Amino acid sequence: MIDHIEASLREAQSALQNLLANRATLESIGRAADLLVATFERRGHVYSCGNGGSMCDAMHFAEELSGRYRKNRKGLGAIAMSDAGHLSCAANDFGYEFVFSRFLEAQGREGDCLLAISTSGTSRNIIAAVEEAKKLGIRTIVLTGKPGSPLEAMADVCICTPGGAYADRVQELHIKVIHILIELVERRLCPDNYA
Repeated sequence: MIDHIEASLREAQSALQNLLANRATLESIGRAADLLVATFERRGHVYSCGNGGSMCDAMHFAEELSGRYRKNRKGLGAIAMSDAGHLSCAANDFGYEFVFSRFLEAQGREGDCLLAISTSGTSRNIIAAVEEAKKLGIRTIVLTGKPGSPLEAMADVCICTPGGAYADRVQELHIKVIHILIELVERRLCPDNYA
């Protein structure tokens, strides 16, 4: 059993080392943080979405911004598209492909920002959300795990974090990126929290 534990941790360590060595991806994280800061500075909202574990990451991202990350500060307008009533209504009436795009159609405004998470980069409902965001003048950041995905080509900023053969390693990198994004936003908007 220890062998499996060690192998799993080495695989995770390798994925993180690969991310750390990828200068282009690190620069994409910086550009994404710039987009988020600009959105909050003009009192816009940041929406987030994903499926399964990526939905949990989208919710975590939003609550750390609207609530609290490390130290107290003013809440920021971040909303995960996770309302069960909306999701079940839109899925029933329009199909699951449109649960996030329908939410943006109702709530999103020009100048807002979308963080869309898909480990494969091919999730149809995430693609539909990015398409809707583009129509509305909402800037888009996507987190993916496979280079050359359809979402990568659509996004204003794509952060691609290949983690190995399975989505769990990609998700582990995604949560690290999410925490870094939140910290970068706070460092810009609440510098006293990092003095």
